[in-house]
Amino acid sequence: MEQTSENKPLMAGKAILGQLAPISKLSPGRLDELAEVAIVERVSKDLDPTRMSEQGMEALYLIKGDLGIRYDNGKKLVLRGGSPAAKHPIDSERLRIKDTIAITPIEVMRIDLDLLDIMLTWDQISGYVSPSVQHVKDDAQESGASIDGENFNAFKLKNGVFSKVPAANIEALLKRLTSMNVEAGQTIITQGQEGDYYYLIHEGTAVVSRVLEVSEPPVELAEISVGEAFGEEALASDTKRNATVKMKTDGQLLRLKKEDFIELLKTPVVNSVSMEQAKEHVKNGAVWMDVRFESEFKYHHIEGAINAPIHELRNKIDWLDQDKEYIVYCQTGRRSSAAAFILAQFGIHAVVLEGGTRKT
Repeated sequence: MEQTSENKPLMAGKAILGQLAPISKLSPGRLDELAEVAIVERVSKDLDPTRMSEQGMEALYLIKGDLGIRYDNGKKLVLRGGSPAAKHPIDSERLRIKDTIAITPIEVMRIDLDLLDIMLTWDQISGYVSPSVQHVKDDAQESGASIDGENFNAFKLKNGVFSKVPAANIEALLKRLTSMNVEAGQTIITQGQEGDYYYLIHEGTAVVSRVLEVSEPPVELAEISVGEAFGEEALASDTKRNATVKMKTDGQLLRLKKEDFIELLKTPVVNSVSMEQAKEHVKNGAVWMDVRFESEFKYHHIEGAINAPIHELRNKIDWLDQDKEYIVYCQTGRRSSAAAFILAQFGIHAVVLEGGTRKT
């Protein structure tokens, strides 16, 4: 472990993480991700490290030193860093801690409990067991028969669209995704075609373009890379492709058939509310979002709404408040369903006005 000042936090290395339960059961890729966010802190003698923790939000491990623990039921114990008991979170017995005290200067590690649980869930459901059987999984993935849960970035599992996928859907999702090797210059989807697949970029970079005027060349809208998805608008709104996506480099994509996308992703992710419910949400701080064209918005819109046309939505993400809920609407609910799914991929909470403004 690198040396640092008394109060400066340390990043936890894989060597430390690999000694802890149940963290040691995570796949190598997950350990790499966790090592980037797990924090080791030095705590001075006679201080209580649990007073700095959010109750029920963190897994707290003792890495070094001696810690006195007192529980609500009167039980007391001394936990020593490096001991078998210290391989588990401090409150591993599920007894409520009244307080703790650092008997010596100590080092503790804090890990977001939700993130850890999500990592463990995806690893277990995707079938990760141990390095000794990893080659079996690798062979299956090359044939497109099985997709490893490590393909999904943990941050997106916690904050993006996959955070809304019920645990019961995860195994089916991993089984129905197929891998696809692609080459530079290869067109994956073409503007104007019917939507058939939802795509995730596992390796490589692609360019998104759109023809705005038939007589003009296509306009490049974005460059997308590893961990990003495309193709959801046509599937979520049941319309034709509104852009062309072409590979800029060689790579590998993961793809999901339209019917599987609707069953496993769209249905659990895109929620609708009635106008009456939406108004209550707005009273409680939600924001109206009109995803129609600017000309439609100017002609008529719900009072207080912001305009974020669906074709510009990705470019407006940074302007949105992650802590707000958005009531997304269009005329029929079709475009807003696609918009809600896009927002979910970026960790923005959005619900759709059922039936759109046509019903109001």
